[in-house]
Amino acid sequence: MDKLLVRKILVTNVLLLLSMCVFSQEQESAGESASDIARELANPNATLGQMLFPIDFIGYSGDISGANNQSATLISFQPSLPITLSEGLNLYVRPLIPMVISQPTITSNGFEQKSGLGNISADVAIGKTWPSKWITLVGVFGGFKTATDAALKASHTTIGPEFMVAKLTDFGALGLIVSHAWSLGNGSDADVNSSSVLPDGLWALSQNPDGISITAGQYFYTINLNKGWQITASPTYTYNHNAEEGNKFTFPLATGFQKVIKAGKIPIRLGAQYWYYVASPEAFGPQHQFRLTVAPVIPLPW
Repeated sequence: MDKLLVRKILVTNVLLLLSMCVFSQEQESAGESASDIARELANPNATLGQMLFPIDFIGYSGDISGANNQSATLISFQPSLPITLSEGLNLYVRPLIPMVISQPTITSNGFEQKSGLGNISADVAIGKTWPSKWITLVGVFGGFKTATDAALKASHTTIGPEFMVAKLTDFGALGLIVSHAWSLGNGSDADVNSSSVLPDGLWALSQNPDGISITAGQYFYTINLNKGWQITASPTYTYNHNAEEGNKFTFPLATGFQKVIKAGKIPIRLGAQYWYYVASPEAFGPQHQFRLTVAPVIPLPW
């Protein structure tokens, strides 16, 4: 991981921690309220609106020359505004809009850094909380070729089902999301002169004649502490069925922390996670990932 990336990570983490301390000191009397909000947010089927801003710093490794010196920075936006259908039953429509600050791409001349709007994805799902405190979710996930730079553009539009199972516990919550994506149409408009490892872990080769068949998902856990603090992680994993042997599986181990504070009357969830990839494409793939999250909690408009 290069020195510039390390400096970015250190500065951002310091600012995050300082902001937590300042807000916590200004509102010690509101600690119980922040704790209640944090516990509610631990529920993956909670009826709270959030404006999520994940910020990712990724360091890469691999067998390709120069791979170990590559890094990426990504800022995404994901609004989450659940629609209550009945008690314990909610509808979700969640777009994920990535802005690529820098992303290494593999070209005939070696690695080149690219930036711009990334590939937008979205899911539509229904979540159900059962009396046993189990939560299930079923929906449809899609990915779209919206990147403004041809080297970052996904080779195909993808679509497929997604499923989630989670359990609310005395200490917090834990769960697993599994989805599968198949490609639609062909990748003829992708840039055939370059390829990249997208920040969501998908090994995307524009010249793949077999299209895309990827099983992906996320595991997550939250452990509630005092005064709105939580131990938490929500890393993503992928298995690319059409990739070459050694480049199929991407899987990180992760941990982190988060805290709910209040800026005036607006609760804000601030978090930091570290992901270490125990499985990654041998040719070129992520090795370390730092994720910072800023998520204002807002009233639902309905």
